[in-house]
Amino acid sequence: MNRLSNFNCFGLVIHGFGREEIINRIKVSEGRGVHIWIVTANPEILLTAKYNAGYWQALHIADLRIVDGFGLQLAGWLKGASPQRQSGVELAEILLERAARKNQKIVFLGGQAGAADKSSWIMRDKYPNLKISAIQGGLISPSGEGDPTMDATMRDLQSEAPDILFVAFGHPKQEEWIAKNMDKLPSVKIFMGVGGAFDFWSGKIKRAPIFLRACGLEWLWRLYKQPGRWRRIFNAVVVFPIEILREHLGKGGK
Repeated sequence: MNRLSNFNCFGLVIHGFGREEIINRIKVSEGRGVHIWIVTANPEILLTAKYNAGYWQALHIADLRIVDGFGLQLAGWLKGASPQRQSGVELAEILLERAARKNQKIVFLGGQAGAADKSSWIMRDKYPNLKISAIQGGLISPSGEGDPTMDATMRDLQSEAPDILFVAFGHPKQEEWIAKNMDKLPSVKIFMGVGGAFDFWSGKIKRAPIFLRACGLEWLWRLYKQPGRWRRIFNAVVVFPIEILREHLGKGGK
């Protein structure tokens, strides 16, 4: 493992690992019989953590915070690291293919109405040996205190006893929920927040063309397809770089 792949962003260690190293980390956790929580970090997530102490703490206890976003990769370069960028959607599908081979069970939790169900059907067709189910759970609050939806969903999850749990509540809710509830789900070996993955897999939203993703311009596609996201995109492509430069210059360029 090349230590120069890792860097610090707003007090959080970001792991710039390639896919091989990420899978190796998963294998190690499986061998030790412990769970692993993977956060697919991007500029929006890091900005939220910078100004939300509770969310920062949730990210801090995750096992891996990988680079999902060109802006975060640029931040690593500025800090002298050489991080690799890993799409959360693509990593999730690698884990699906791996689960089918290893006879592991996966649950999709959350997402827009119907997206998790449709995604599970599509993935079952793509990987015939895959054991997969979907739970909507979209009304869950991060704390879950006094939330009957939370109680019912936890019972469903404990009954399903998945090996892998993909949570699609969007940030910061999905990470806060995982931090709060992962110890209640001892069967789960891999936790991962997947944001809009179910929307992509189900066809509700079309992903950017590969050449735009490769150039770090996926945000242009999202702005075109989802203009209502303009504020989030502005934060990611304008505010985040400014904050990174402030942090960098404030530390004497280190």
